[in-house]
Amino acid sequence: MKILLRKVLIADNTSSFNGLQKDIFLVNGTIASIEDSLSTEADIIIEENGMVVSPGWIDPFAQLSDPGFEYRETIASGAAAAAAGGYTQVFAVPNTSPMVQSKTQVEYILSASRHLPTTVLPLGAVTKNIEGKDLAEMYDMHNSGAIAFSDGLQPVQTSGLLLKALQYVKAFDGVVIQLPIDKSIGTHGLINEGIVSTRLGLPGIPSIAEEIIIKRDIDLLRYTESKLHITGVSTAKGIELIQKAKQEGLQISSSVTPYHLYFCDENIQQYDTNLKVPTPLRTKEDRQALQNAVLNGVVDCIASHHIPHDIDSKICEFEYAKPGMLGLQTAFAVVHHVLPQLSPAQIAQLFSVSTRNIFNLPYTIKEGAAAELTLFNLQKETTLNKQNNKSKSVNSPFFNISLKGAVRGIFSKGQLTLNEWNGN
Repeated sequence: MKILLRKVLIADNTSSFNGLQKDIFLVNGTIASIEDSLSTEADIIIEENGMVVSPGWIDPFAQLSDPGFEYRETIASGAAAAAAGGYTQVFAVPNTSPMVQSKTQVEYILSASRHLPTTVLPLGAVTKNIEGKDLAEMYDMHNSGAIAFSDGLQPVQTSGLLLKALQYVKAFDGVVIQLPIDKSIGTHGLINEGIVSTRLGLPGIPSIAEEIIIKRDIDLLRYTESKLHITGVSTAKGIELIQKAKQEGLQISSSVTPYHLYFCDENIQQYDTNLKVPTPLRTKEDRQALQNAVLNGVVDCIASHHIPHDIDSKICEFEYAKPGMLGLQTAFAVVHHVLPQLSPAQIAQLFSVSTRNIFNLPYTIKEGAAAELTLFNLQKETTLNKQNNKSKSVNSPFFNISLKGAVRGIFSKGQLTLNEWNGN
């Protein structure tokens, strides 16, 4: 198939075409030509004002619930939501049933997404059964295709075990991903500990529950000289600790969620259970610090933290609701809506280039390369609704909210997948 992308702005700071408006000609899944103007015949021609093309986006932390919880999400429905959100690759957390803790489970996920437009790459569990007691079969999982290692929504709590994991992955230049939560602090907390939690009468999770685990993990990283990625950072102090570790030269990276950039704990006053999330929404000051860190390049990438839940898990008292919200389809629009000053190159950096650098998935837009591209438009708008929602679940606070910026589609594995719901 021949596809012509006309007058597209290329956003890829690893490419010699970065910042230039070009015509891109794709032939059978390969970038055949990049020129100022092409008049060649094509099966499909896409030409829209404001169109931007970047290397395919990658989400480093999403729950696809398959196997074991297919009533919430399947690999197919999760991949469809990811494609609609502009992602060509998604890292799936291992919190499934059975957990992703052996090469068999890794191979199942890879096989299930092989023919889907978005590739699902499994994160292998750090510990057996994600119990935090013994190391899982990380080497076997790495050889079978696990992209990195994490206990996902149940981060490793024992210092000695995390130290061993950081040492172990050095054998194959691997990365450990941690959610920054000390489970022994604010164990029964539901939201950020502060004025809002006191006013609502809800038990709180103090900021120190995040900051103490980040500081500990940085100390372990310094000792092991390994690689660590901290995802879902929610506090100003947490960002500051990571920034100092970077300045020290440690191999540390971080990601924040779109919802931490958009909401704060004050938004919970209507008891919307969709705003109950694993690392809680913090104060307005914390939110501002995260936004500044994204703009200044302190934060490496955006992680959707897509966590689907069935209706019964959310239509209940706040105390009993399960944490998490959908994120794959709205991630870009939420970030662009909150931070419209981000340039196309910065967006490409946050959603693709940095993640590729961290997890050794290099890609450059150039002639002769296999096409793995995301098409997006800063001038259009996105409105997620129950008709265009690709997920099997509906636990999102963004339904029927108009957000600035829209994903037009992706080109991956020789397939062009275009959106019909992006506000055109």
